[in-house]
Amino acid sequence: MRNIGIYYAYWTDDWDTDFLPFIPKVKSLGFDQLEINGGALVSLSKGERQRLKESALENGITLSYGIGLTADHDVSSLNESIRKEGVNFMKKMIGAVAEMGGGMIGGTVHSYWPATAPDDLSVKKQILMKSHQSMKEMIPMAEDLNVILNVEVINRFEQFLLNTCQEAVDYVEIINSPNCKILLDTFHMNIEEDSFGDAIRLAGSHLSALHLGETNRKPPGCGRIPWSEIKTALDDIHFEGPLVMEPFIKPGGQVGKDIALWRDLMPTADLDNEAAKSVQFVKKHLL
Repeated sequence: MRNIGIYYAYWTDDWDTDFLPFIPKVKSLGFDQLEINGGALVSLSKGERQRLKESALENGITLSYGIGLTADHDVSSLNESIRKEGVNFMKKMIGAVAEMGGGMIGGTVHSYWPATAPDDLSVKKQILMKSHQSMKEMIPMAEDLNVILNVEVINRFEQFLLNTCQEAVDYVEIINSPNCKILLDTFHMNIEEDSFGDAIRLAGSHLSALHLGETNRKPPGCGRIPWSEIKTALDDIHFEGPLVMEPFIKPGGQVGKDIALWRDLMPTADLDNEAAKSVQFVKKHLL
């Protein structure tokens, strides 16, 4: 059964916040899963992490973790000091997620975000090799602690290392670990892929999770993403991973700045109501 989840920052202006209230909220709206900031999890105390874990168990909510590593934690950096700092930070995150019972960390676990491509694109291969090196240093710990690292395929305007599913498949096949998988995102796929269905089928068993969002980042059901094509492809590969909505619709704070939200996309919307409607839409069209 495919879990339906949502990313907490749909409701927030800043990446760092109190995640605890979102657990009963998403349960009441019909979700199975809540995705929170994996980086912020590292800075929480053991007691705070324990309270999150207990609340998730009480509410029957699965937790997953997203991360856009910052430039000073870039695990693909050609600067060895920065690269090592990034690996150390990721290992702390893997340990924190293990305390929560394990699970998925998805996003730029392979690089950083938002990113600007190097002036000399000939060094991209070297950067990719550094990313491989870092992942191979992190993945044994992830394997030991039941943590999955999902490399996210992100569009060219936000990242430069893995823009297509094919690039992600090549990446995870080099790493060759059951704990290094792929995260696709319909918003990014709309920009980069020739076909939603073909990209999903190409990912195949490497696909660990799917982020859901319309072409303008509104919740599923508020746009023109070809959901029937996506469902067919998910069925074709027998996908049973989570479907996590990642809508961003309101400007403000660091979230709005990083996502490039310069206007309110749904100015009169009740966010909770729209999220609940989107759950029903996903149940109808993707389960």
